[in-house]
Amino acid sequence: MNRKLNHIKKALLLSVLSTAAVITLSAQDLHFSQWYNSPLSTNPANTGFIPDADYRLGVNYRNQWSSVMNVPYKTYSVWGDAQVFREKIYSGWMGLGGMILRDVAGSGALTTTKAYASVAYHQMIGVAHLLSVGFNAGITNKRINQHDLRFPDQFDGYFFNHNIPSSVVIDNNHVNYLDMQVGVNYAYFPSKDVYINMGVAAWHLNRPRESFFDADVTGIDNRIAPRYTAFANAILKTSDEWIINPMGYYSHQAGASEYVLGMNAHYNLSGDGELQLIGGLFYRGGDAVIPQVGFQWKFLRMVFSYDATTSGMKNFNQMRGAFEFSLIAPGHYLPNSKEHRQTLCPTF
Repeated sequence: MNRKLNHIKKALLLSVLSTAAVITLSAQDLHFSQWYNSPLSTNPANTGFIPDADYRLGVNYRNQWSSVMNVPYKTYSVWGDAQVFREKIYSGWMGLGGMILRDVAGSGALTTTKAYASVAYHQMIGVAHLLSVGFNAGITNKRINQHDLRFPDQFDGYFFNHNIPSSVVIDNNHVNYLDMQVGVNYAYFPSKDVYINMGVAAWHLNRPRESFFDADVTGIDNRIAPRYTAFANAILKTSDEWIINPMGYYSHQAGASEYVLGMNAHYNLSGDGELQLIGGLFYRGGDAVIPQVGFQWKFLRMVFSYDATTSGMKNFNQMRGAFEFSLIAPGHYLPNSKEHRQTLCPTF
């Protein structure tokens, strides 16, 4: 009997997750626990905001709910940005970048693809302040395969039976829309050992309509509510061996909010900073503890993190929430250009 109850509980959970993927997940933006390693999806003003390089390329991968879903939710991103016109703008520069995100939610039922182009302007104010403003715009495509979905009215007491007709009727299996964002950043670097920056952004400025259902039938417009984000972080060099990086992130959308607080630290393994060990711990309020570990070799930085669930969901997933991987490769246009430009943040 207990085995049957456990099976029913898991089946109902899968039903809730599948239904949420269709009805409510569309209102939740794709995001990473390592938001600090996905700068263009954190704030458009981060485009070209590269304190220690001229350009950078990055990839991110997130795998979520593999312990409770036969096919886990997977999120991928590929992005890049660069500084331009540094020699043509007095005490300032432009940033250009782009990003592609793809998310596959449970059995391929809901697939999201986003492609954005970003531009930002960065202006030095004196010798220790930097103000940035950025904008991005892109196309979002969401596609669903209704045949792979199971709804509560298809549950026969033991399994979800796709031969049982469902009362849920999806009018369109894909949607496309234009999406626009704007952000502002500020950085303060009073010495070579202290760097502080913070930013705010507004997402979905044009409030695009996103729904697989016909608004004329449902009477619901389904516009995406604006999302507002803020972040702050500091990079502090405490010795020739250690650099610490406390930070925080906050997001609010349609009455829902989340915050992430934590810190990571870089340890200088090689003495010259070319090989660094990275470790850190973060907390997402009411949801997860997120340890991370990684390393940096020259300009190549690789970080792995794990979401250990602390919410009520832990009773179903045994605290196995999600894992993430990020890889970032910054660089300079010329081999010796690093020696001839100001590095804004502390380095070994």
